Amino acid sequence: MSMNIASPSPCSSSSSFPSALRWLSPLPLPPSPSTSTTSSKPARPFSLRAQPTATDLSLPSDKKTNDDQTLLSLLRQKKTEQAWTLYSQSPHLPTPTCLSRLVAQLSYQATPQSLARARTIITRLRNERQLHRLDANSLGLLASASAKSGHTLYASSLIKSMLRSGYLPHVKAWSAVVSRLSTESPSESISLFDSVTRRVRRFADPSIVADSKPDTAAYNAVLNACANLGDKSKFLKLFDEMHEWGCEPDVLTYNVMIKLCARADRKDLLVFVLERIIERGIRFCMTTLHSLVAAYVGFDDLETAEKIVQAMREGRNDLCKILRDANLEDLKQAKEDDDYDDYDLEDEKEEDMEDLSKKKIDDVVFEKLLPNLIEPSSEPLLLPKVYAPNSRIYTTLMKGYMKAGRVTDTVRTLEAMRHQDDKASHPDHVTYTTVVSAFVKAGLMDRAREVLAEMTRIRVPANRITYNILLKGYCQQLQIDKAKELLREMADDAGIKPDVVSYNILIDGCILIDDSAGALVFFNKMREQGITPTKISYTTLMKAFALSGQPKLANKVFDEMLRDPRVKVDLVAWNMLVEGYCRLGLVEEAKKVIQRMKENGFYPNVATYGSLVNGIAVARKPGEALLLWKEIKERCEMKEEGENSYSDSPPPLKPDEGLLDSLADICLRAAFFKKALEIVACMEENGIPPNKTKYKKIYVEMHSRMFTSKHASQARQDRRIEKKRAAEAFKFWLGLPNSYYGSEWEYEPPQR
Repeated sequence: MSMNIASPSPCSSSSSFPSALRWLSPLPLPPSPSTSTTSSKPARPFSLRAQPTATDLSLPSDKKTNDDQTLLSLLRQKKTEQAWTLYSQSPHLPTPTCLSRLVAQLSYQATPQSLARARTIITRLRNERQLHRLDANSLGLLASASAKSGHTLYASSLIKSMLRSGYLPHVKAWSAVVSRLSTESPSESISLFDSVTRRVRRFADPSIVADSKPDTAAYNAVLNACANLGDKSKFLKLFDEMHEWGCEPDVLTYNVMIKLCARADRKDLLVFVLERIIERGIRFCMTTLHSLVAAYVGFDDLETAEKIVQAMREGRNDLCKILRDANLEDLKQAKEDDDYDDYDLEDEKEEDMEDLSKKKIDDVVFEKLLPNLIEPSSEPLLLPKVYAPNSRIYTTLMKGYMKAGRVTDTVRTLEAMRHQDDKASHPDHVTYTTVVSAFVKAGLMDRAREVLAEMTRIRVPANRITYNILLKGYCQQLQIDKAKELLREMADDAGIKPDVVSYNILIDGCILIDDSAGALVFFNKMREQGITPTKISYTTLMKAFALSGQPKLANKVFDEMLRDPRVKVDLVAWNMLVEGYCRLGLVEEAKKVIQRMKENGFYPNVATYGSLVNGIAVARKPGEALLLWKEIKERCEMKEEGENSYSDSPPPLKPDEGLLDSLADICLRAAFFKKALEIVACMEENGIPPNKTKYKKIYVEMHSRMFTSKHASQARQDRRIEKKRAAEAFKFWLGLPNSYYGSEWEYEPPQR
């Protein structure tokens, strides 16, 4: 993102100060509510704290002044490293000017070390309640740099802190955070955008907040969040707001709209987005054509994607006609399918009505976004000029082939790219990596290695992703020795240092060959090389010990995970611990883990209960199944209460077939017929067809002679009345002869 230079902050007086550090200005005081004409409601005014000038009286004032002057001099000379050293050795806080400039220059460097240093300054100021010493420039630049370096949540918290402190960051700062959040946490992205624009609207004079109001790039970022969520209504609302701020949609806006159409499963609208761009005379770019190809690949419509690429290769500009023809073919095919299927079932008719209603709602939204949808042009529009496919478009088509298992077409496309005259169409490392992925997916590891060797020969360097794909391929084929050899080549020959993903793949590969010791070796080797284990690293190692029948070792890994401040324990880790104990039938230990899980704010899910059911079956403790079914039943019934449940209560549970089938199996074998009937009723309520054939076989083999003893005492017979009634009900459900009807299987001739 390019950075426009705004007027410098009052805290920045040096002309030699890097231009990128001067984008932000402290927010002036807003007008009083009585003078505002933008809203009938009085706006809550911002309260800006004055920059403090007090000094630390524990030190001589001349000593402090000299340190501050030296620090400022170093910062003006861009000697950021020396300035940091002086700051870290000084016992007192520098002046606001020095602090702001130091944070800004550390943020501008944007290295992991410099950003960590900037964060330590923020932490110190927050702990000493001196955060107001920093100006908007430094905080905004740190937020932007943090977002671009992957620390998105931290960047978001900085922007929110600025809003609470009475500052509005420059649009380039807060929109960078919104942009990163749009893919990582779309809902949070929309919330942050709304928070900033809501504050900007409180000012009657737009010139006061001219640097903070949203621009087209900011809207593109939040619209991308809406597209990722598939939120069409919010997308339309924000799209309509753009004119309010003087923003005009550009080609990237419509590229995001292509993604929205894909999320909404509206392939028929893609051509209208393309024609809308041409109608409005918006400057075209290759990204739009790439988005179209990617959308059709996502719809598994490789035929249309191929037609687009082939037309571009032939130098044609009638892509709109190609897409319109594709829509007609889809409509024709859909009509033929409807005529063939000839739906008569009532529930399927209801589903069709729901789909039709949903489509009508979508049409209302898209008709406002795309006015040409109502009155399309009589003839397909032409592109302003001819565009040749580049390597990115070819690679996207190849990914579609790879997904469909069309290895031959993937290789054929690679060959076609090699013979293109345009260098922009030649294969790059992403293209070759896609071919490697196709071979690995097909299990052709030798061919994949040949592609890697060719990359080395033609000097297209393979990257870490390429090697990780190959490592995963060897592990999936249980060729761990070859994976180890490739790891050595990766580090020694290619000079590419394995990352945490590389080692996670190898640890998982050891699990496939039941080598928990090998998994531990790779885990320790990863840490010896200074690579920080991730949540996946810990849970994968736990899985190795759990599956090999060593739950105590899995518990030790879990405890180490708890002590690691860089990793947050999640439900997957807890479930893996439960699975380790349940595989050995250690139900009591598993229940203790589940209790700890609940105390730590995690509630069991279907996977947790599934492991526990398997543990109960291994331990042969059917009584535990009754207690577990009671808890599951209560969680299932909570769906009806929904919103009325308390926040500290467990969330509703939607059971799956595996869980309920295992529970019914245990109860049926233990002759808990009433509970078995409750479980199969629950299965039917959740749309899960019970396996009657299996249950009938279990009943016939285990309980067909139950209640047939003629020597049981009357007292014993009386005690079994309720159980016998439940058994008869279960036999009735299975369709076996029972007391509810008197039919017999064998024909008996009448007695004479």
